[in-house]
Amino acid sequence: MDITLTHSQISDAAEAAYKYALTVSGGENAHYIPYLANIDPGLLGLSVMLPDGTAFDFGDHTYRFGIESVSKVPTAVLVMRQYSPEILLQKIGADATGLPFNSIFAILLENDHPSTPLVNAGAISACSMVKPTGDSDAKWKAITDNITDLCGSAPELIDELYRSESATNFNNRAIAWLLKNYGRIYDDPDMSLDLYTRQCSLGITSSQLAAMAGTLAFGGRNPLTGKQVFDPAISPKITTLIATVGFYQNTGDWLYTSGIPAKSGVGGGVLGVLPGVLGIAAFAPPLDAAGNSVRAQAAVKFFMQKLGLGIMNGNNVTIVK
Repeated sequence: MDITLTHSQISDAAEAAYKYALTVSGGENAHYIPYLANIDPGLLGLSVMLPDGTAFDFGDHTYRFGIESVSKVPTAVLVMRQYSPEILLQKIGADATGLPFNSIFAILLENDHPSTPLVNAGAISACSMVKPTGDSDAKWKAITDNITDLCGSAPELIDELYRSESATNFNNRAIAWLLKNYGRIYDDPDMSLDLYTRQCSLGITSSQLAAMAGTLAFGGRNPLTGKQVFDPAISPKITTLIATVGFYQNTGDWLYTSGIPAKSGVGGGVLGVLPGVLGIAAFAPPLDAAGNSVRAQAAVKFFMQKLGLGIMNGNNVTIVK
């Protein structure tokens, strides 16, 4: 079935989704990270990015929040850029764990394998793979330059969040050294953990995340800058990873009800990728029990349902002004 959508229809749907999400309650901030626990729970931003660079933004779309686990997506892209999708599969994997994002048990169940770069274990492993080996500053530049390429603008490190994360990342320290024991950390484990902690502490806006989502949706071409950031062959690979584990143990329910592959973070962000059509991002701090933003989920889901969109719908979508 062919669907033609106008800019006005998309903007109206996004505005309606934002207004609906404002009425949604429930959830709580990530209390185990002091910085996140103190963020205003009333914040809400929603952004949509189209292939021609047209953006629709509502609410607190310029507020810089902690990117947290959404950062796993661009670093997975970076590893595929520096190596290949095949090497990422070989050294990390692409299987959903079906368990919480910080599960140590999942490593054991996967026969010493990190499983996927979109859970903590695989993301720490991915940071260890980033080139050049052994140079923390150069690795960090590669990570942040990649995010800048994807967003079309630079993120900013939130120092207070970085300090807060570093002081409370005991579980991740255990993961890093367990992976080292199994030969799944490919550089210094402490350096790799620090890089992962720092990337999670980057400040990002929903407008920037929507541009990143658009770059993923449009075959690696940034809709704002026009830059071809990565090989188009990477897009279906990263979208598949997002579709299979983006919401951790709730991923199946999410994709079933929303129709869009999306990645969440405990900072309250959600990034959604509808291949060839649009990128979408939302932000609201209160989380559900699985660590996914309650109101960001509501906004994205409402938007998708309002327009009748979905990755499995088999629709050919055309956007006109």
